[in-house]
This record gives sequence, C-alpha cells and structure tokens, in this order.
Amino acid sequence: MAKSQPIGNYDDQEGELALDIYQTDDEIVILSPVAGVSEDDLNISVTDEVLTIKGKRHLEIKVDEKDYLTKECFWGDFSRSIVLPASADASKIAASFKNGILKITIPRTEKLQTKVIRIK
Repeated sequence: MAKSQPIGNYDDQEGELALDIYQTDDEIVILSPVAGVSEDDLNISVTDEVLTIKGKRHLEIKVDEKDYLTKECFWGDFSRSIVLPASADASKIAASFKNGILKITIPRTEKLQTKVIRIK
C-alpha cells in the first residue's frame, strides 16, 4: 500500500469549517464538528446578516514534516461565513457546545407571504 504524502504546513493556511444547516418551523440550526477546539478558541459574530464562525485547532505536539506518513487533519486557524436567510432573527442567536459539536440556533421570524404587485 502506498503511503499518503504530506500536504504541507498549515501555518500559512486557513481551513474552512464544515457546516450542516437545516430549518424547523421555528428556527434555523447550524451544526459543526469542531473536535479538538476549546470554547475559548471559538468566536461567533454577526455583521450585516452574515454569520461568521472563527476558531483555532491547536496541535499540542511538534512533528517534523518528513516524519508524517499521513496528514489529513487540519490544525490551525479556520473560519466560515454564511449569509443568513431573511427569515432569521439575528438579534436572538444562541450557541452551545457539547461533545465537540458546535450548535447555533437562530429563531425564525414570521414567514414572508408572497405579495402580488399590480403594475399601474
């Protein structure tokens, strides 16, 4: 079996955080696996209806690049930004962190009803 090649140093790269996003009748839910990240290394912000999650995963040991047989895990800074849907109430966002999963809940405002506009 051929061994995987190291893919380089992460110090100068920023990873993109994986997200699952779904909606219920009452809220929009964002889930993200952030194993190996402490709550203190996570930052969640909203600016102009854009939700941004930033963080850092620390590698506690130092390994020389030549010693890697496989290097698939991402260590270092990561972030992800998403535009919130119009039905999201950004003023009431809540976040929780359990077993390496970040969960962000955003209440939904009343659904917009379609309005027909007549041309005069």
